[in-house]
Amino acid sequence: MIRINLDVMMAKRKMSLSELAGKVGITLANLSILKNNKAKAIRFSTLDAICRALDCRVEDIIEFVDEE
Repeated sequence: MIRINLDVMMAKRKMSLSELAGKVGITLANLSILKNNKAKAIRFSTLDAICRALDCRVEDIIEFVDEE
């Protein structure tokens, strides 16, 4: 299972969802879907923008969790 840890990185950077949405250039609704692990996919360009805005690496945001 892929887990999105966007809320953790946002807390570490003290950034709100609306502030991140503005910096990334996506809607608050779409960013909320991603943050709540409801997204089915993410564009590399969006992932790149999130990493730049939060000054982090992809593995800080996306994690593989073995369900066994």
